[in-house]
Amino acid sequence: MRRLTLLLCAILVITCCKKSEKPAPTKMGLNAAGATFPYPMYSKWFSEYHTLHPDIEINYQSIGSGGGIRQVTEGTVDFGASDMPMTDAQLAEAQSKLNTKVLNIPTVLGAVVPAYNIPGVTGEIKFTPDALAEIFLGKITKWNDKAITGVNPGIKFPDKPIIVAHRSDGSGTTFIWTDYLSKVSPEWKSKVGSGTSVQWPVGLGGKGNEGVAGIVRQEEGAIGYIELIYALQNNINYGSVRNSAGAFLKGSLDGVTAAAASVPNMPDDFRVSITNAPGKDAYPISSFTWMLIPQQSKDPAKGKMITDFLNWMITDGQKMTSALSYAPLPDSVAQKVKETIQTVH
Repeated sequence: MRRLTLLLCAILVITCCKKSEKPAPTKMGLNAAGATFPYPMYSKWFSEYHTLHPDIEINYQSIGSGGGIRQVTEGTVDFGASDMPMTDAQLAEAQSKLNTKVLNIPTVLGAVVPAYNIPGVTGEIKFTPDALAEIFLGKITKWNDKAITGVNPGIKFPDKPIIVAHRSDGSGTTFIWTDYLSKVSPEWKSKVGSGTSVQWPVGLGGKGNEGVAGIVRQEEGAIGYIELIYALQNNINYGSVRNSAGAFLKGSLDGVTAAAASVPNMPDDFRVSITNAPGKDAYPISSFTWMLIPQQSKDPAKGKMITDFLNWMITDGQKMTSALSYAPLPDSVAQKVKETIQTVH
């Protein structure tokens, strides 16, 4: 009898405990894809936001800006990301397919740097705009070319071939790089031009910033363009670039911030280029990067999730940028973004 009583008590306790247990929160997810340029920043943001909101997960595929534009246009992701603002034609196509506008929302600023791997050279190399254009045009083929040695006295360059590394996928980093070269080199502009994908005169292709960084690390004599954080994280040497005022600057937060200041009046759609910006302190290969946000989501619950995240991103999220070598949005731009976020639903 005593055993039966104890058994009944145990069953009663277990039953009460189960009734008092709260059901696990239902997880909701957002799917996104696009630029590799801001991926380290976005990965940090999405992780931190999930910690604050365990019921919300944001799955981001770092596939390049071209893929981000394509997938948001086709409606296969909840939002995209690109280092190149969408063109008028791309925006029109997206609106016709989605029945809503796609907004280009700037998130942070970053620098694209010329990274290199030259045997026996560990010091900082200075690059003129002309030299960079001619290297990527395939006209300068050796590291001891006068166009390089002439602005780098005291550095002994090897008589070694230059191996050019570039992106193989549709890339906003490519757009930033080619947009810059198109501004500083008439020959580059006429022969190659700018875009997320171009016909490269020379070089090896790598997928993502990771791929180009990998080629530069592995190939002696290589040079490639990568986002600043990828050079820092991979301990890859990168050079300074002569800006429009004649100063040689390495990619840095201060240089990117100075470039952003060259746009006193941000357009309402946030589509702007800040490569080759004026000012002695402006790093010349700087850019905003954008999230591509459908103004109206098919699912109102997801629309609210996106809005809530964006409001967090433009406030608390901006405080995390410097630790990953990105520059936060200028206050004037952040305020303008806050107003635009109110139209998302």
